Amino acid sequence: MFPPYFSWICILPIFYNLGKTISDDLGSMDKTIILLAGQSNMAGRGGVINDKWDGIIPYETGQTTSILRLTAKHIWVEATDPLHRDIDTNHTCGVGPGMSMAHQIVRKVPGIGTVGLVPCAVGGTNISQWSKGSHLYNQLVRRARISLREGGNIQALVWYQGESDTILKQDAEAYKRRLFKFFLDFRTDLQSPMLPIIQVAITSGEGQYIEEVRQAQMGIDLLNLETVDAKGLPLEPDNLHLTTAAQAELGEKLGHAFLQFLPGQVQSNAGSLIVQNNAAYILHTNWFYTALIALLFLFLRFH
Repeated sequence: MFPPYFSWICILPIFYNLGKTISDDLGSMDKTIILLAGQSNMAGRGGVINDKWDGIIPYETGQTTSILRLTAKHIWVEATDPLHRDIDTNHTCGVGPGMSMAHQIVRKVPGIGTVGLVPCAVGGTNISQWSKGSHLYNQLVRRARISLREGGNIQALVWYQGESDTILKQDAEAYKRRLFKFFLDFRTDLQSPMLPIIQVAITSGEGQYIEEVRQAQMGIDLLNLETVDAKGLPLEPDNLHLTTAAQAELGEKLGHAFLQFLPGQVQSNAGSLIVQNNAAYILHTNWFYTALIALLFLFLRFH
């Protein structure tokens, strides 16, 4: 005859293994990966004057263990500006919108886990240089795939480009078609037809066809596409690149746009987080462990 407590001793490993399995599954998905692509204003020129960066980083966008970046050597490290310092190597990089965006996301949804930023932007590039099969396109796809090796999910592509397509009229006129194809090709190659895309409508350009490119950007009609307008944000003395303060403001807007894609628009005080993983939504809260304790208590009480 077994002692009365023998049966509940036997089921303890079952509860433990069940909890550990769920915890491990959630742990492998806690990296929210965001791709950053485009040209100089995405790579970041905030604080750069005469090819020298002033080194000033806004206090609220400083280094934290919750925000990582994928280096050029494909290693995840704690993120700091300039995010693109080893990607856009032919230019002097400064502050871009990425860190401000990531901090906005972490502040609003503290249970989101780690935000992994994947810098891919290169200054002075036009949309044709990002077409399928090009070096920049292939690098973007490759870095996107590599970012997944240690777990996590690609949750969005953030795209800020177009200034170089304001020089020639034919480029401005073809911009909408080329951009639309780029978005479709990229989603197809990532096998993610509904990948959220957040694009920035330009506020400056290298040529006279700024408004034509802006209208092309505004006219893109795709599901899961959000456009954030940079018009009116302060520019550096070159009248082309956003200032550090402008990049911080833009990043907050991008973060807000990203949060619109989260299921249920989870609030910071909700105590829970819903993360997209291959169209499955996983609810990660403390309720599971509380339920285990309650079940164990009831089992002991009535067995």
